[in-house]
Amino acid sequence: MSEREDNPPTLASLRARRGKVRTERRSSSKASTIPVPDTLFQSELFSLYEEDSALAVASVEPVSGSEESGKIAIEPARRRISGVSEPAMERHIWSVRALVMNARQQIETTYSDLWVEGEISNCRPAPSGHIYFTLKDGEAQLPVVLFRRQAGLLRFRPADGLAVLVRGRVSVYESRGQLQLIGETMEPRGAGALQLAFEQLKARLLSEGLFDAARKRQLPSFPKCIGIVTSLSGAVIRDIVTVVRRRHARLNLLIYPATMQGASSPESVVGGIRWFNANSSLVDAIVIARGGGSMEDLAGFNDEALARAIAASALPVVSAIGHETDFTIADFVADLRAPTPSAAAELITSAQHRIEDQVAALGARVLRAGRFHLMHARQRYARLSAEAVLNRLRDAVSRRDQRLDELRFRLDAAVQQRLRVPAQRLNVVSDRLRRQDISVRIAATGNHLLADTLRLQRVAMESIVGRRTRLERASTRLDVLSPLAVLSRGYALVYLQSGAGDSTLLRSSADATPGQTIRARLAHGTLKAKITQTDTDEVPETGKL
Repeated sequence: MSEREDNPPTLASLRARRGKVRTERRSSSKASTIPVPDTLFQSELFSLYEEDSALAVASVEPVSGSEESGKIAIEPARRRISGVSEPAMERHIWSVRALVMNARQQIETTYSDLWVEGEISNCRPAPSGHIYFTLKDGEAQLPVVLFRRQAGLLRFRPADGLAVLVRGRVSVYESRGQLQLIGETMEPRGAGALQLAFEQLKARLLSEGLFDAARKRQLPSFPKCIGIVTSLSGAVIRDIVTVVRRRHARLNLLIYPATMQGASSPESVVGGIRWFNANSSLVDAIVIARGGGSMEDLAGFNDEALARAIAASALPVVSAIGHETDFTIADFVADLRAPTPSAAAELITSAQHRIEDQVAALGARVLRAGRFHLMHARQRYARLSAEAVLNRLRDAVSRRDQRLDELRFRLDAAVQQRLRVPAQRLNVVSDRLRRQDISVRIAATGNHLLADTLRLQRVAMESIVGRRTRLERASTRLDVLSPLAVLSRGYALVYLQSGAGDSTLLRSSADATPGQTIRARLAHGTLKAKITQTDTDEVPETGKL
Protein backbone atom coordinates (compact mmCIF):
# COMPACT_ATOMS: atom_id res chain seq x y z
CA MET A 1 0.00 0.00 0.00
CA SER A 2 1.43 3.46 -0.92
CA GLU A 3 2.13 6.28 1.48
CA ARG A 4 -0.78 8.23 0.05
CA GLU A 5 -3.14 5.34 0.82
CA ASP A 6 -1.91 5.25 4.39
CA ASN A 7 -2.39 9.04 4.75
CA PRO A 8 -5.65 9.92 2.99
CA PRO A 9 -6.56 13.61 2.38
CA THR A 10 -8.63 15.48 4.91
CA LEU A 11 -11.55 17.85 4.37
CA ALA A 12 -9.25 20.89 4.73
CA SER A 13 -6.90 19.60 2.02
CA LEU A 14 -9.84 18.99 -0.31
CA ARG A 15 -11.03 22.59 0.13
CA ALA A 16 -7.49 23.84 -0.58
CA ARG A 17 -7.40 21.81 -3.79
CA ARG A 18 -10.74 23.25 -4.89
CA GLY A 19 -9.31 26.78 -4.45
CA LYS A 20 -6.28 25.76 -6.51
CA VAL A 21 -8.54 24.63 -9.34
CA ARG A 22 -10.28 27.99 -9.37
CA THR A 23 -6.91 29.81 -9.53
CA GLU A 24 -5.67 27.67 -12.45
CA ARG A 25 -8.89 28.15 -14.39
CA ARG A 26 -8.87 31.92 -13.86
CA SER A 27 -5.27 32.08 -15.15
CA SER A 28 -6.16 30.03 -18.22
CA SER A 29 -9.17 32.23 -18.97
CA LYS A 30 -6.86 35.15 -19.78
CA ALA A 31 -5.80 33.30 -22.95
CA SER A 32 -9.26 32.03 -23.79
CA THR A 33 -12.65 33.60 -24.33
CA ILE A 34 -14.43 30.80 -22.44
CA PRO A 35 -15.74 32.11 -19.09
CA VAL A 36 -14.82 30.22 -15.94
CA PRO A 37 -17.40 30.13 -13.12
CA ASP A 38 -16.48 31.87 -9.85
CA THR A 39 -18.18 29.19 -7.80
CA LEU A 40 -18.28 25.43 -8.36
CA PHE A 41 -21.49 23.83 -7.07
CA GLN A 42 -20.58 20.59 -5.32
CA SER A 43 -22.75 17.52 -5.95
CA GLU A 44 -22.92 14.20 -4.09
CA LEU A 45 -20.31 12.53 -6.34
CA PHE A 46 -16.76 13.80 -6.86
CA SER A 47 -13.38 12.42 -8.00
CA LEU A 48 -10.10 12.86 -6.19
CA TYR A 49 -6.79 13.35 -7.97
CA GLU A 50 -3.20 13.70 -6.81
CA GLU A 51 -2.24 16.66 -4.69
CA ASP A 52 -1.15 18.58 -7.83
CA SER A 53 -4.35 17.77 -9.76
CA ALA A 54 -7.58 19.79 -9.88
CA LEU A 55 -10.97 18.97 -8.36
CA ALA A 56 -13.46 18.73 -11.21
CA VAL A 57 -17.08 19.10 -10.16
CA ALA A 58 -20.00 19.05 -12.59
CA SER A 59 -22.69 21.69 -12.11
CA VAL A 60 -26.14 21.68 -13.65
CA GLU A 61 -26.79 25.40 -13.05
CA PRO A 62 -25.62 28.14 -15.43
CA VAL A 63 -22.83 30.40 -14.26
CA SER A 64 -23.92 33.48 -16.12
CA GLY A 65 -27.29 34.67 -17.30
CA SER A 66 -27.54 32.47 -20.43
CA GLU A 67 -27.95 28.70 -20.69
CA GLU A 68 -25.19 28.53 -23.32
CA SER A 69 -22.57 30.03 -21.08
CA GLY A 70 -23.37 27.41 -18.45
CA LYS A 71 -22.70 24.61 -20.92
CA ILE A 72 -19.40 26.21 -21.91
CA ALA A 73 -18.35 26.39 -18.24
CA ILE A 74 -19.10 22.71 -17.64
CA GLU A 75 -17.10 21.48 -20.61
CA PRO A 76 -13.59 21.96 -19.16
CA ALA A 77 -14.51 19.98 -16.09
CA ARG A 78 -15.78 17.11 -18.18
CA ARG A 79 -12.65 17.15 -20.25
CA ARG A 80 -10.54 16.99 -17.08
CA ILE A 81 -12.54 14.02 -15.80
CA SER A 82 -12.32 12.11 -19.05
CA GLY A 83 -8.76 13.09 -19.68
CA VAL A 84 -9.42 14.09 -23.30
CA SER A 85 -7.91 17.57 -23.26
CA GLU A 86 -6.01 17.58 -19.92
CA PRO A 87 -3.07 15.36 -19.01
CA ALA A 88 -4.02 12.13 -17.28
CA MET A 89 -3.52 12.39 -13.48
CA GLU A 90 -2.71 9.56 -11.02
CA ARG A 91 -5.82 8.70 -8.94
CA HIS A 92 -5.66 8.21 -5.12
CA ILE A 93 -7.01 4.69 -4.59
CA TRP A 94 -8.14 3.46 -1.16
CA SER A 95 -7.97 -0.14 -0.07
CA VAL A 96 -11.04 -1.42 1.75
CA ARG A 97 -9.08 -2.12 4.91
CA ALA A 98 -7.48 1.34 4.94
CA LEU A 99 -10.83 3.03 4.49
CA VAL A 100 -12.45 0.92 7.22
CA MET A 101 -9.54 1.48 9.60
CA ASN A 102 -9.66 5.24 9.01
CA ALA A 103 -13.41 5.30 9.59
CA ARG A 104 -12.97 3.23 12.73
CA GLN A 105 -10.34 5.63 14.07
CA GLN A 106 -12.55 8.66 13.42
CA ILE A 107 -15.63 7.03 14.98
CA GLU A 108 -13.85 5.70 18.09
CA THR A 109 -12.34 9.13 18.70
CA THR A 110 -15.69 10.88 18.41
CA TYR A 111 -17.84 8.32 20.29
CA SER A 112 -15.43 7.00 22.92
CA ASP A 113 -17.74 7.08 25.97
CA LEU A 114 -21.52 7.34 25.81
CA TRP A 115 -24.78 5.87 27.11
CA VAL A 116 -27.24 4.28 24.70
CA GLU A 117 -30.83 3.35 25.56
CA GLY A 118 -32.76 0.67 23.72
CA GLU A 119 -34.38 -2.74 23.75
CA ILE A 120 -32.45 -6.02 23.56
CA SER A 121 -33.18 -8.37 20.68
CA ASN A 122 -31.44 -11.41 19.23
CA CYS A 123 -29.44 -11.96 22.43
CA ARG A 124 -26.82 -14.70 21.89
CA PRO A 125 -24.45 -15.66 24.74
CA ALA A 126 -21.33 -17.29 23.26
CA PRO A 127 -19.45 -20.29 24.73
CA SER A 128 -16.44 -17.99 25.16
CA GLY A 129 -18.38 -15.91 27.68
CA HIS A 130 -19.04 -12.96 25.36
CA ILE A 131 -22.62 -11.73 24.90
CA TYR A 132 -23.85 -10.52 21.51
CA PHE A 133 -27.17 -8.76 20.98
CA THR A 134 -28.85 -6.02 19.01
CA LEU A 135 -29.94 -2.79 20.66
CA LYS A 136 -32.92 -1.28 18.90
CA ASP A 137 -35.63 1.29 19.17
CA GLY A 138 -38.54 2.07 16.89
CA GLU A 139 -36.40 3.44 14.04
CA ALA A 140 -32.90 1.94 14.15
CA GLN A 141 -30.80 -0.87 15.54
CA LEU A 142 -27.17 -1.26 16.58
CA PRO A 143 -25.13 -4.45 17.20
CA VAL A 144 -23.64 -4.63 20.69
CA VAL A 145 -20.96 -6.89 22.15
CA LEU A 146 -20.13 -7.39 25.84
CA PHE A 147 -16.84 -9.20 26.25
CA ARG A 148 -16.41 -11.90 28.87
CA ARG A 149 -14.92 -9.68 31.60
CA GLN A 150 -17.70 -7.09 31.34
CA ALA A 151 -20.38 -9.78 30.99
CA GLY A 152 -19.20 -11.43 34.20
CA LEU A 153 -19.79 -8.20 36.13
CA LEU A 154 -23.47 -7.97 35.19
CA ARG A 155 -25.92 -8.31 38.07
CA PHE A 156 -28.74 -9.50 35.83
CA ARG A 157 -29.17 -11.79 32.84
CA PRO A 158 -29.82 -10.03 29.49
CA ALA A 159 -32.89 -11.28 27.62
CA ASP A 160 -34.83 -10.34 24.51
CA GLY A 161 -37.34 -7.55 25.07
CA LEU A 162 -35.53 -6.08 28.09
CA ALA A 163 -35.08 -2.30 28.05
CA VAL A 164 -31.53 -1.42 29.08
CA LEU A 165 -28.97 1.36 29.31
CA VAL A 166 -25.57 0.45 27.82
CA ARG A 167 -22.39 2.43 28.41
CA GLY A 168 -19.56 1.91 25.96
CA ARG A 169 -17.80 3.11 22.81
CA VAL A 170 -18.73 2.94 19.14
CA SER A 171 -16.40 1.04 16.83
CA VAL A 172 -16.36 -0.68 13.44
CA TYR A 173 -16.21 -4.45 13.03
CA GLU A 174 -13.58 -4.65 10.28
CA SER A 175 -14.45 -8.05 8.83
CA ARG A 176 -17.96 -6.87 7.95
CA GLY A 177 -17.45 -3.12 7.84
CA GLN A 178 -20.25 -2.96 10.39
CA LEU A 179 -20.85 -0.33 13.04
CA GLN A 180 -21.09 -1.80 16.57
CA LEU A 181 -21.19 -0.73 20.23
CA ILE A 182 -18.62 -2.27 22.57
CA GLY A 183 -20.30 -2.27 25.98
CA GLU A 184 -18.54 -1.63 29.27
CA THR A 185 -21.48 -1.67 31.68
CA MET A 186 -25.20 -2.31 31.35
CA GLU A 187 -28.19 -1.94 33.66
CA PRO A 188 -31.93 -2.51 33.23
CA ARG A 189 -33.77 0.62 32.23
CA GLY A 190 -35.30 2.09 35.34
CA ALA A 191 -33.27 0.00 37.83
CA GLY A 192 -30.84 2.83 38.35
CA ALA A 193 -33.65 5.26 39.03
CA LEU A 194 -35.26 2.85 41.49
CA GLN A 195 -31.99 2.36 43.36
CA LEU A 196 -31.40 6.11 43.51
CA ALA A 197 -34.91 6.72 44.86
CA PHE A 198 -34.39 3.91 47.39
CA GLU A 199 -31.13 5.39 48.69
CA GLN A 200 -32.53 8.92 48.88
CA LEU A 201 -35.65 7.84 50.80
CA LYS A 202 -33.55 5.65 53.09
CA ALA A 203 -31.24 8.56 53.93
CA ARG A 204 -34.17 10.91 54.59
CA LEU A 205 -36.01 8.50 56.89
CA LEU A 206 -32.77 7.63 58.67
CA SER A 207 -32.17 11.31 59.42
CA GLU A 208 -35.69 11.53 60.84
CA GLY A 209 -34.99 8.66 63.26
CA LEU A 210 -37.52 6.19 61.83
CA PHE A 211 -34.88 3.43 61.83
CA ASP A 212 -33.75 3.95 65.45
CA ALA A 213 -33.80 0.85 67.63
CA ALA A 214 -35.15 2.88 70.55
CA ARG A 215 -38.52 3.42 68.86
CA LYS A 216 -39.03 -0.22 67.91
CA ARG A 217 -41.57 -2.14 70.01
CA GLN A 218 -41.26 -5.64 71.43
CA LEU A 219 -43.54 -8.39 70.22
CA PRO A 220 -45.96 -9.80 72.82
CA SER A 221 -44.69 -13.02 74.39
CA PHE A 222 -48.07 -14.78 74.30
CA PRO A 223 -50.12 -13.26 71.47
CA LYS A 224 -53.69 -14.44 71.11
CA CYS A 225 -54.24 -13.21 67.53
CA ILE A 226 -51.96 -11.94 64.76
CA GLY A 227 -53.03 -9.74 61.83
CA ILE A 228 -51.57 -10.76 58.45
CA VAL A 229 -51.42 -8.31 55.52
CA THR A 230 -50.78 -10.41 52.41
CA SER A 231 -52.32 -11.84 49.26
CA LEU A 232 -54.73 -14.73 49.60
CA SER A 233 -53.67 -16.28 46.29
CA GLY A 234 -49.98 -16.90 47.02
CA ALA A 235 -48.09 -19.60 48.89
CA VAL A 236 -47.05 -17.12 51.60
CA ILE A 237 -50.22 -17.42 53.67
CA ARG A 238 -50.16 -21.23 53.43
CA ASP A 239 -46.58 -21.32 54.75
CA ILE A 240 -47.47 -19.06 57.69
CA VAL A 241 -50.56 -21.11 58.61
CA THR A 242 -48.56 -24.36 58.43
CA VAL A 243 -45.80 -23.09 60.75
CA VAL A 244 -48.23 -21.54 63.27
CA ARG A 245 -50.40 -24.65 63.49
CA ARG A 246 -47.33 -26.85 63.99
CA ARG A 247 -45.82 -24.72 66.77
CA HIS A 248 -48.77 -23.00 68.48
CA ALA A 249 -52.19 -24.43 67.65
CA ARG A 250 -54.02 -21.96 69.94
CA LEU A 251 -52.90 -18.82 68.07
CA ASN A 252 -55.52 -17.14 65.85
CA LEU A 253 -54.72 -15.49 62.51
CA LEU A 254 -56.72 -12.61 61.02
CA ILE A 255 -55.91 -11.98 57.34
CA TYR A 256 -56.33 -8.66 55.51
CA PRO A 257 -56.27 -9.35 51.70
CA ALA A 258 -53.98 -6.84 50.01
CA THR A 259 -52.33 -6.22 46.65
CA MET A 260 -48.64 -7.03 47.12
CA GLN A 261 -47.27 -5.92 43.72
CA GLY A 262 -47.90 -3.06 41.34
CA ALA A 263 -48.73 0.62 41.59
CA SER A 264 -51.65 0.03 43.96
CA SER A 265 -49.60 -2.12 46.37
CA PRO A 266 -48.50 0.64 48.82
CA GLU A 267 -52.01 2.03 49.22
CA SER A 268 -53.46 -1.46 49.73
CA VAL A 269 -50.89 -2.40 52.41
CA VAL A 270 -51.33 0.95 54.17
CA GLY A 271 -55.07 0.27 54.26
CA GLY A 272 -54.44 -3.05 56.00
CA ILE A 273 -52.19 -1.44 58.63
CA ARG A 274 -54.74 1.27 59.34
CA TRP A 275 -57.60 -1.24 59.55
CA PHE A 276 -55.81 -3.35 62.15
CA ASN A 277 -54.92 -0.25 64.17
CA ALA A 278 -58.55 0.86 64.05
CA ASN A 279 -59.50 -2.60 65.39
CA SER A 280 -56.54 -3.03 67.73
CA SER A 281 -58.60 -5.06 70.21
CA LEU A 282 -58.69 -7.94 67.72
CA VAL A 283 -54.95 -8.47 67.20
CA ASP A 284 -51.71 -8.11 69.14
CA ALA A 285 -49.30 -7.55 66.22
CA ILE A 286 -49.24 -7.11 62.43
CA VAL A 287 -47.22 -9.13 59.89
CA ILE A 288 -46.64 -7.81 56.35
CA ALA A 289 -45.74 -10.87 54.25
CA ARG A 290 -44.74 -11.28 50.60
CA GLY A 291 -42.60 -13.69 48.59
CA GLY A 292 -39.38 -12.82 46.79
CA GLY A 293 -38.99 -10.90 43.56
CA SER A 294 -36.94 -8.36 41.65
CA MET A 295 -36.38 -4.80 42.73
CA GLU A 296 -39.23 -3.69 40.47
CA ASP A 297 -41.53 -6.31 42.05
CA LEU A 298 -40.68 -5.07 45.57
CA ALA A 299 -40.78 -1.37 44.65
CA GLY A 300 -44.13 -0.94 46.42
CA PHE A 301 -42.46 -1.62 49.77
CA ASN A 302 -40.00 1.23 49.20
CA ASP A 303 -42.87 3.72 49.33
CA GLU A 304 -42.63 6.65 51.76
CA ALA A 305 -46.33 6.57 52.67
CA LEU A 306 -46.05 2.88 53.60
CA ALA A 307 -42.92 3.53 55.69
CA ARG A 308 -44.64 6.30 57.64
CA ALA A 309 -47.75 4.16 58.16
CA ILE A 310 -45.58 1.42 59.70
CA ALA A 311 -43.82 3.95 61.93
CA ALA A 312 -47.16 5.43 63.06
CA SER A 313 -48.73 2.05 63.86
CA ALA A 314 -49.71 1.55 67.49
CA LEU A 315 -49.33 -2.21 67.06
CA PRO A 316 -45.93 -3.91 66.56
CA VAL A 317 -45.22 -4.56 62.87
CA VAL A 318 -43.18 -7.50 61.55
CA SER A 319 -41.80 -7.20 58.01
CA ALA A 320 -41.50 -10.51 56.13
CA ILE A 321 -40.89 -9.35 52.56
CA GLY A 322 -38.98 -11.33 49.93
CA HIS A 323 -35.99 -13.52 50.63
CA GLU A 324 -33.21 -13.11 53.18
CA THR A 325 -31.10 -11.05 50.73
CA ASP A 326 -33.95 -8.66 49.83
CA PHE A 327 -34.08 -5.40 51.79
CA THR A 328 -36.79 -2.75 51.48
CA ILE A 329 -37.59 0.48 53.29
CA ALA A 330 -40.39 -1.36 55.10
CA ASP A 331 -37.78 -3.74 56.60
CA PHE A 332 -35.84 -0.85 58.13
CA VAL A 333 -38.91 0.88 59.60
CA ALA A 334 -40.64 -2.26 60.94
CA ASP A 335 -40.24 -3.24 64.58
CA LEU A 336 -38.85 -6.62 63.53
CA ARG A 337 -37.58 -7.97 60.20
CA ALA A 338 -38.03 -11.65 59.39
CA PRO A 339 -35.93 -13.16 56.57
CA THR A 340 -38.95 -15.03 55.16
CA PRO A 341 -42.68 -15.31 55.91
CA SER A 342 -42.11 -18.74 57.49
CA ALA A 343 -39.43 -17.27 59.76
CA ALA A 344 -41.91 -14.57 60.81
CA ALA A 345 -44.34 -17.26 61.97
CA GLU A 346 -41.56 -18.94 63.97
CA LEU A 347 -40.55 -15.66 65.64
CA ILE A 348 -44.14 -14.93 66.69
CA THR A 349 -44.59 -18.34 68.32
CA SER A 350 -41.08 -18.61 69.80
CA ALA A 351 -42.05 -17.72 73.41
CA GLN A 352 -44.81 -20.33 73.73
CA HIS A 353 -42.64 -22.94 72.04
CA ARG A 354 -39.78 -22.13 74.45
CA ILE A 355 -42.04 -22.60 77.52
CA GLU A 356 -43.18 -26.00 76.27
CA ASP A 357 -39.57 -27.04 75.73
CA GLN A 358 -38.65 -25.90 79.26
CA VAL A 359 -41.48 -27.94 80.82
CA ALA A 360 -40.40 -31.02 78.88
CA ALA A 361 -36.77 -30.47 79.90
CA LEU A 362 -37.81 -30.12 83.56
CA GLY A 363 -39.65 -33.43 83.50
CA ALA A 364 -36.65 -35.13 81.94
CA ARG A 365 -34.36 -33.68 84.64
CA VAL A 366 -36.63 -34.97 87.43
CA LEU A 367 -36.62 -38.47 85.98
CA ARG A 368 -32.85 -38.44 85.55
CA ALA A 369 -32.38 -37.24 89.13
CA GLY A 370 -34.58 -40.06 90.48
CA ARG A 371 -32.70 -42.68 88.49
CA PHE A 372 -29.37 -41.26 89.67
CA HIS A 373 -30.29 -41.34 93.36
CA LEU A 374 -31.65 -44.88 93.07
CA MET A 375 -28.50 -46.13 91.35
CA HIS A 376 -26.32 -44.38 93.93
CA ALA A 377 -28.27 -46.00 96.78
CA ARG A 378 -27.90 -49.44 95.22
CA GLN A 379 -24.15 -48.97 94.90
CA ARG A 380 -23.83 -47.94 98.53
CA TYR A 381 -25.90 -50.90 99.73
CA ALA A 382 -23.74 -53.27 97.68
CA ARG A 383 -20.60 -51.98 99.40
CA LEU A 384 -21.99 -52.51 102.90
CA SER A 385 -20.99 -55.71 104.77
CA ALA A 386 -23.27 -57.83 106.93
CA GLU A 387 -21.57 -56.61 110.09
CA ALA A 388 -22.01 -52.93 109.12
CA VAL A 389 -25.67 -53.56 108.33
CA LEU A 390 -26.10 -55.18 111.74
CA ASN A 391 -24.55 -52.25 113.61
CA ARG A 392 -26.05 -49.41 111.57
CA LEU A 393 -29.26 -50.80 110.21
CA ARG A 394 -31.67 -48.83 112.32
CA ASP A 395 -29.78 -45.58 111.98
CA ALA A 396 -29.48 -46.10 108.24
CA VAL A 397 -33.20 -46.76 107.91
CA SER A 398 -33.99 -43.62 109.87
CA ARG A 399 -31.60 -41.51 107.84
CA ARG A 400 -32.94 -42.97 104.61
CA ASP A 401 -36.50 -42.15 105.62
CA GLN A 402 -35.46 -38.65 106.51
CA ARG A 403 -33.58 -38.32 103.22
CA LEU A 404 -36.57 -39.56 101.26
CA ASP A 405 -38.81 -37.04 103.00
CA GLU A 406 -36.33 -34.31 102.26
CA LEU A 407 -36.12 -35.32 98.61
CA ARG A 408 -39.88 -35.39 98.38
CA PHE A 409 -40.14 -31.90 99.89
CA ARG A 410 -37.40 -30.59 97.63
CA LEU A 411 -38.99 -32.22 94.61
CA ASP A 412 -42.36 -30.70 95.43
CA ALA A 413 -40.75 -27.32 96.03
CA ALA A 414 -38.76 -27.52 92.80
CA VAL A 415 -41.82 -28.44 90.78
CA GLN A 416 -43.82 -25.65 92.36
CA GLN A 417 -40.99 -23.17 91.84
CA ARG A 418 -40.53 -24.16 88.21
CA LEU A 419 -44.22 -23.97 87.52
CA ARG A 420 -44.85 -20.78 89.47
CA VAL A 421 -43.61 -18.34 86.81
CA PRO A 422 -45.38 -20.10 83.90
CA ALA A 423 -48.47 -20.33 86.09
CA GLN A 424 -48.32 -16.61 86.82
CA ARG A 425 -47.88 -15.86 83.13
CA LEU A 426 -50.73 -18.19 82.34
CA ASN A 427 -52.92 -16.37 84.86
CA VAL A 428 -52.08 -13.03 83.22
CA VAL A 429 -52.83 -14.42 79.78
CA SER A 430 -56.00 -16.04 81.10
CA ASP A 431 -57.18 -12.70 82.49
CA ARG A 432 -56.48 -11.01 79.19
CA LEU A 433 -58.20 -13.68 77.19
CA ARG A 434 -61.13 -13.73 79.63
CA ARG A 435 -61.65 -10.03 78.98
CA GLN A 436 -61.77 -10.82 75.28
CA ASP A 437 -64.59 -13.35 75.79
CA ILE A 438 -62.55 -16.44 74.93
CA SER A 439 -62.83 -18.09 78.33
CA VAL A 440 -63.29 -21.49 76.74
CA ARG A 441 -59.75 -21.47 75.30
CA ILE A 442 -58.27 -20.20 78.56
CA ALA A 443 -60.08 -22.90 80.54
CA ALA A 444 -58.80 -25.53 78.16
CA THR A 445 -55.25 -24.16 78.47
CA GLY A 446 -55.50 -24.13 82.28
CA ASN A 447 -56.88 -27.66 82.35
CA HIS A 448 -54.04 -28.88 80.16
CA LEU A 449 -51.43 -27.23 82.36
CA LEU A 450 -53.09 -28.52 85.57
CA ALA A 451 -53.29 -32.01 84.13
CA ASP A 452 -49.60 -31.86 83.19
CA THR A 453 -48.73 -30.67 86.72
CA LEU A 454 -50.78 -33.41 88.40
CA ARG A 455 -49.33 -36.02 86.09
CA LEU A 456 -45.81 -34.84 86.90
CA GLN A 457 -46.52 -34.95 90.65
CA ARG A 458 -48.12 -38.38 90.36
CA VAL A 459 -45.12 -39.74 88.51
CA ALA A 460 -42.77 -38.30 91.15
CA MET A 461 -44.82 -39.73 94.04
CA GLU A 462 -45.03 -43.13 92.38
CA SER A 463 -41.27 -43.10 91.98
CA ILE A 464 -40.78 -42.21 95.67
CA VAL A 465 -43.29 -44.85 96.88
CA GLY A 466 -41.63 -47.49 94.73
CA ARG A 467 -38.21 -46.73 96.10
CA ARG A 468 -39.54 -46.71 99.68
CA THR A 469 -41.18 -50.11 99.12
CA ARG A 470 -37.93 -51.57 97.81
CA LEU A 471 -36.10 -50.13 100.81
CA GLU A 472 -38.58 -51.71 103.25
CA ARG A 473 -38.18 -55.08 101.54
CA ALA A 474 -34.41 -54.86 101.87
CA SER A 475 -34.79 -53.90 105.54
CA THR A 476 -37.06 -56.91 106.13
CA ARG A 477 -34.52 -59.25 104.58
CA LEU A 478 -31.79 -57.80 106.73
CA ASP A 479 -33.95 -58.23 109.87
CA VAL A 480 -34.39 -61.91 109.05
CA LEU A 481 -30.64 -62.37 108.91
CA SER A 482 -30.00 -60.31 112.07
CA PRO A 483 -28.80 -62.15 115.27
CA LEU A 484 -31.19 -60.00 117.28
CA ALA A 485 -34.07 -61.67 115.49
CA VAL A 486 -32.68 -65.10 116.54
CA LEU A 487 -32.55 -64.00 120.20
CA SER A 488 -36.21 -62.98 120.06
CA ARG A 489 -37.09 -66.62 119.38
CA GLY A 490 -35.69 -67.80 122.79
CA TYR A 491 -32.01 -68.16 122.04
CA ALA A 492 -29.18 -66.55 123.98
CA LEU A 493 -25.56 -65.57 123.46
CA VAL A 494 -23.27 -66.87 126.30
CA TYR A 495 -19.98 -65.09 127.02
CA LEU A 496 -17.21 -66.37 129.36
CA GLN A 497 -15.87 -63.60 131.54
CA SER A 498 -12.24 -63.48 132.58
CA GLY A 499 -10.67 -61.73 135.52
CA ALA A 500 -9.59 -58.69 133.46
CA GLY A 501 -13.19 -57.97 132.56
CA ASP A 502 -12.94 -59.37 129.00
CA SER A 503 -15.55 -61.76 127.68
CA THR A 504 -15.39 -64.53 125.11
CA LEU A 505 -18.33 -65.99 123.22
CA LEU A 506 -18.82 -69.66 124.20
CA ARG A 507 -19.51 -72.08 121.39
CA SER A 508 -18.86 -75.34 123.32
CA SER A 509 -19.16 -76.48 126.96
CA ALA A 510 -15.62 -77.80 126.71
CA ASP A 511 -14.35 -74.23 126.62
CA ALA A 512 -15.56 -73.59 130.22
CA THR A 513 -14.81 -75.10 133.65
CA PRO A 514 -16.88 -75.16 136.83
CA GLY A 515 -16.55 -72.09 138.96
CA GLN A 516 -16.11 -69.63 136.08
CA THR A 517 -18.52 -66.74 135.60
CA ILE A 518 -20.58 -66.49 132.43
CA ARG A 519 -22.88 -63.78 130.97
CA ALA A 520 -25.93 -64.69 128.91
CA ARG A 521 -27.38 -62.08 126.48
CA LEU A 522 -31.10 -62.51 125.90
CA ALA A 523 -33.49 -60.74 123.59
CA HIS A 524 -34.26 -58.39 126.47
CA GLY A 525 -31.46 -57.96 129.00
CA THR A 526 -28.54 -60.11 130.27
CA LEU A 527 -27.94 -62.74 133.01
CA LYS A 528 -24.82 -63.56 135.04
CA ALA A 529 -24.18 -67.01 136.49
CA LYS A 530 -21.47 -69.35 137.74
CA ILE A 531 -20.73 -72.72 136.23
CA THR A 532 -21.37 -75.60 138.64
CA GLN A 533 -21.07 -78.41 136.14
CA THR A 534 -20.16 -78.98 132.49
CA ASP A 535 -21.51 -81.76 130.34
CA THR A 536 -20.66 -82.19 126.68
CA ASP A 537 -22.98 -85.18 126.03
CA GLU A 538 -26.31 -84.38 127.62
CA VAL A 539 -28.57 -81.41 127.29
CA PRO A 540 -28.79 -79.56 130.62
CA GLU A 541 -32.01 -79.53 132.50
CA THR A 542 -34.34 -76.64 132.20
CA GLY A 543 -33.20 -73.66 134.25
CA LYS A 544 -29.65 -75.00 134.80
CA LEU A 545 -26.47 -74.13 133.04
